[in-house]
Amino acid sequence: MGHNHSHNHSTGNIKVAFFINLAFTVIELVGGMFTNSIAIVSDALHDLGDSIALGLAWYLEKKASSENASATFTFGYARFRLLGALINALILVGGSIYIIIEAVGRFQNPEPVKSLWMMGIAIIGVAANSYAAWRTSGSKSLNEKVISWHLLEDVLGWVAVLIVSIILQFKDWYFLDPALSIGVTVFILVGVGRRLWETIHLLLQGVPSNIKLAEIESLLSNVEQVKSVHHTHVWSLDGEQHVLTTHIVIDGGTELSVANEVRENCISVLHQFNFTHHTIQVESAGVECMN
Repeated sequence: MGHNHSHNHSTGNIKVAFFINLAFTVIELVGGMFTNSIAIVSDALHDLGDSIALGLAWYLEKKASSENASATFTFGYARFRLLGALINALILVGGSIYIIIEAVGRFQNPEPVKSLWMMGIAIIGVAANSYAAWRTSGSKSLNEKVISWHLLEDVLGWVAVLIVSIILQFKDWYFLDPALSIGVTVFILVGVGRRLWETIHLLLQGVPSNIKLAEIESLLSNVEQVKSVHHTHVWSLDGEQHVLTTHIVIDGGTELSVANEVRENCISVLHQFNFTHHTIQVESAGVECMN
């Protein structure tokens, strides 16, 4: 129940962030053309990409939360969150590279802008994106974490625009706009790079970073009547819901009552890891494992 509530909360946060981002993208496009600010227009195009990414993330998060397991997806649709996180991260990387290219161009051809109107739009941008970022802060799913980086990039970008617009009230230092844009973009790329690697790691069924395989095998080996442990595999469906499969070899026969008792004891020691799914195959000592 608590798990479903958490994912429903995540879906609601992404939904709010999507509508805020989409509405502000329209404001940016109009405001950028009015103020003759290439920075605002390019950011509007970037936010349009963000809106598409947020809409996709909302759909995938909703599907992952609402759909049960099926004959086609026997573990359910939780891994759709990883798909959303991967697509969002790639869009963010692409958008960031575009911003850097545009910023370099602005160094060569700076143009005057209506800095007072630019300041007003920047204030709205900081407020709107800060609220959306706050809604997704403290997120657990990788999908929502990547979205948080989207929104953080937007907040920092608009803070940079606000600072530049204030300075431009007094100095014609138009080079500050691209300089700040590059600085913010590089900062965001470092963060999203970590999220992208984590997403790819989980998609390739790597062991989650908070799980130590040796520790799990050690705990299982210490269970009474367990002689050895092998073929232990751990992976994650979406960064939160983990799966474990393992083979344990027990002393004595393979009577059903004995096997069940040992298996239940193994499940008990694994309770601290909160696996969503676990499969423990019990084998008798001296019998060849058939995998």
